[in-house]
Amino acid sequence: MVELITTRYPAPRARVRNMKEYHPPLGSRDALRLDFNENTLACSPKVREALARISAADITRYPERGTAEALVAAHLGLSASQVALTNGVDEAIHVLFETFLEAGDELLLPVPTYTMYEVYASVTEANVVTVLAADDLQFPFERLTAAITPHTKIIAVANPNSPSGAAASREQLVELARRAPQAVMLIDEAYFHFHGETVIDLLDELPNLMVARTFSKAYGLAGLRLGVLAGSVGLMRWVRRVLSPYGVNSLALACLPPALEDTHYLDWYVSEVLQARAEFEAALDKAGIRRWPSRANFILVDIGPRHAEFVRLMRAAGVLVRDRSTDPGCDGRVRITIGTREQMRNAISAFNKAIEVLNNKTTVERDAQ
Repeated sequence: MVELITTRYPAPRARVRNMKEYHPPLGSRDALRLDFNENTLACSPKVREALARISAADITRYPERGTAEALVAAHLGLSASQVALTNGVDEAIHVLFETFLEAGDELLLPVPTYTMYEVYASVTEANVVTVLAADDLQFPFERLTAAITPHTKIIAVANPNSPSGAAASREQLVELARRAPQAVMLIDEAYFHFHGETVIDLLDELPNLMVARTFSKAYGLAGLRLGVLAGSVGLMRWVRRVLSPYGVNSLALACLPPALEDTHYLDWYVSEVLQARAEFEAALDKAGIRRWPSRANFILVDIGPRHAEFVRLMRAAGVLVRDRSTDPGCDGRVRITIGTREQMRNAISAFNKAIEVLNNKTTVERDAQ
């Protein structure tokens, strides 16, 4: 028997070895999920009914996306040739970057923002250019505009942004797209339903504009991985060359029509979150906790040096929150997803108890000095 004596394996590309890693703190999440900005309750009952109607034979077939894409296009007021369904917004971002970024190109990012933009860009031959927001975390429009160069190939803006919850104005986004006609202007509207403003109606007017949406947030379909990328026909024809024809699974496609149809459930859930957000903001203000204004279904709060301990205390109380301290300009800051009013009242109770524990420890340590 010949013994395998080598411990070397085929090496990946240098870009893969050096790419930025993303390690979401998953594992057991059997608690109040205020950590990933998901729908914290449930999807529409009509979606559950659609899932129950799927047969074993249906699973044996490759998914056919054409009908669902036409339905989504009509829902968005677009033509089917302007729309592509994707395996979550992550696939939309990945495919877009693979389609347009080459060596020497620049991806322009306002930061802090969604981590996966930089992750997917780092495996291409492009350079990532970041523009840090000020301490108020508002959209850094002037600095972003000044950072545009002839090498700028994609500008990616999450609107509203995560983790800050800040939103750029429609006028700012239009101006950026016009200042960089050589670049794809990607507007990620993952939190559109909580913000209520869009630029998707401008796709015909701005040929370099692209918009991404997700069904993971307000619709509650995060487990099915379903997103949509929309743009001009001229841009989408190239994206479709890179996009997998079977990237969206049959279960997601079957659940999409009832999710779109049940506007009553969607409107109820969004309204519930917006009311809960206002209540939670008031509770934070009463407790004297610094927060940043949010147009999304989450709030960024300043916990300070004990941020990691705060996250542990909240978990112990059955509430999951997301430490964003490693994000640029976010040291000591924690993001808290907004759920229903009942859920957030429980979260407020856990929050106040955790802050009390931290304050007591700080007092004891100060007195001991």
